[in-house]
Amino acid sequence: MLRRAFLGACLLCLMFMALRFGVIENGLLPRDCGPSGSDSGLSCGLTWLLTQSFHAQRLGIFALAFGVLGFLAGLRSCGWIGWFVGVAGLVLYSPDYAAGGALLGLFTLLRAYAPVSMRENRQHTAVSHTAVDIPDSPHIILDSPEKRP
Repeated sequence: MLRRAFLGACLLCLMFMALRFGVIENGLLPRDCGPSGSDSGLSCGLTWLLTQSFHAQRLGIFALAFGVLGFLAGLRSCGWIGWFVGVAGLVLYSPDYAAGGALLGLFTLLRAYAPVSMRENRQHTAVSHTAVDIPDSPHIILDSPEKRP
């Protein structure tokens, strides 16, 4: 799972970096489009849609909303959306909210795909730490009373 999330994020990051640096910042999008309601063609529609996605950090807010929803509700699908949209938002001019959305989405995925034995240990057992005095050394913390010298 972690490998899939990492590879997917790398591919998505490369794709959106190509879009940002190859198309947006090179000025390949048309600049003389009319208002958003007029029929100016597909390239003007794409320009308007792309501009609206990162205007006022909408992409980052979208990632944060899905990251929070996935984290609080434990929904893997929302975690995936928050993770991937957060990575896209980090590249496409929405880093503030997108970073939080990506992290919360990744935390959701890590929690959802954790091995069952780890989840059971975390829920049902508590490790007690006991300090033991040994004359020639400082305090040593042992995991259980059975390990005392």
